[in-house]
Amino acid sequence: MRDRIVLKLVRIALLFALLTPQILPAATTAFAQDSNSAKARALVDAAIKMTDSNAAVKLLWQATEIDPDYDASYVYLGLYYNSRSDFENVIKVYQKLVKHDPKQVSAYLNIGEAYMSFTPPKTQDALVYYRKAYEIDSGNSFAALRIGQLLAEKGSRDEAMKYLKIALADTKNPAASSEAEKVLRQMGAL
Repeated sequence: MRDRIVLKLVRIALLFALLTPQILPAATTAFAQDSNSAKARALVDAAIKMTDSNAAVKLLWQATEIDPDYDASYVYLGLYYNSRSDFENVIKVYQKLVKHDPKQVSAYLNIGEAYMSFTPPKTQDALVYYRKAYEIDSGNSFAALRIGQLLAEKGSRDEAMKYLKIALADTKNPAASSEAEKVLRQMGAL
């Protein structure tokens, strides 16, 4: 009886030894990711509560380094720089986000909007990012609207109308639809 118990323990130990190299790294990686995510969240929470803007911005940038996938860090940085009309840094923030999450439509839209906020607007640069947002999400009426508006300004009437009509048809986004209708009327297309 004792020999059977020892044999079972040896088998369990061997099985554990065989599985541990595969399980342990995955568990360690998952723990590290959870730990980094928790640290990034704590930094963002601390930054939000701070009255010293410069220190808060440093914490938010640290959070993007610790957990590059935690979107809130980028959102708060973007809001901070946008509120100060620092559009170069708004662009840097969201370019860093798309580096880590290339399917993040809102980041491309925010970059496009930042380029449009320059005086004069950097429309060619903005158009690239609006097109990328639309490429990822062809149902995004805001991206379609902006593409249509910029193409209309460039004199690309047919292509502009295509995008503006897409934005016009989106009943879920009445603001984009209304703006698209306004531009189409100005073009004499409605």
